[in-house]
Amino acid sequence: MIEKIINILQIKELRNKILFTLIMLAVYRLGTHIPVPGINSEALLHYFNSSGGALFNIYNLFSGGALGRFSVFALGVMPYISASIIMQLLTAVIPSLERLQKEEGDYGRWKISQYTRYLTIAIAGFQSLGLSIWLSNLKTETGASLISISPFWFVILTTF
Repeated sequence: MIEKIINILQIKELRNKILFTLIMLAVYRLGTHIPVPGINSEALLHYFNSSGGALFNIYNLFSGGALGRFSVFALGVMPYISASIIMQLLTAVIPSLERLQKEEGDYGRWKISQYTRYLTIAIAGFQSLGLSIWLSNLKTETGASLISISPFWFVILTTF
């Protein structure tokens, strides 16, 4: 087992890919602890703990706990997963995309991958707008807002 790991690490390309993946995981974990400006993190955490929403807890699980802290990486990988599913469905429905995937080879798959990335950006923008508006309208049990700045500026800052 250890010999296999050593052999894998001796290949420069694999070593670089593994190192890149570990660095990206570290950056993501660090980013999940950086709150979005204008949010009262303690009030938000108290609100979510007291509400006991199962759906929220599942979504928070997929974001690595970033949604509960409303961090800069609150959306997690969900926009990319959604975009991938949508592109797979569209490939089955739209003949030109199906042709691109099957007949164009590597170029077609690369092009569909590009479309998936563009769709990911659009979905992330839409979801961030929705989360921002939703959070700007939440109130604590005492009626206080969970955000410390104007709702308009909060939505603008968190969406863009």
